[in-house]
Amino acid sequence: MNPLRWNFRAQCLLGFLICAGLLAFAIYMQIQMGLEPCPLCIYQRIAFASVGVLFLLGALHGPSSRAGRACYGVLTLIAAGVGAGIAGRHVYVQLLPKDLGSSCGPPLSFLSETMGPFEVFRTVLTGTGDCGNIDWQFLGLTMPMWSLVWFVLLGLWALYAGLRRVAR
Repeated sequence: MNPLRWNFRAQCLLGFLICAGLLAFAIYMQIQMGLEPCPLCIYQRIAFASVGVLFLLGALHGPSSRAGRACYGVLTLIAAGVGAGIAGRHVYVQLLPKDLGSSCGPPLSFLSETMGPFEVFRTVLTGTGDCGNIDWQFLGLTMPMWSLVWFVLLGLWALYAGLRRVAR
């Protein structure tokens, strides 16, 4: 079976299952392998969850109109784009030389208690210390690099599913 020929609901369900699998893998790595997520990792998890929820909503709704499918595709692409931006920032932080990076600062829980949500978001995205640690690699790519790859693939998949012409 060729997933490129699946209907919109099946394509969205596949996108949701991929997001759920990626989140399950991240949680497995945290619990079983002891890799504690940095603030940028947590934001990437939230972005994967957002992409997955949009895919799930698209699968459950299954709009018959081309405009409805395009709406889900574009919204999911936007969520994946935000995730790709966060992952891209994380990759940048990891590739910075250690002497150019500063500390990420206090833990995310402390930041959220002492600052507003937008200040926390800005602080986390500009931090470069703990977020620059490379604790895991697969095929020469770090976890944020793999996240970036998956965000791009999921965004393209959402766009394809939402904008492709369906034979009647």
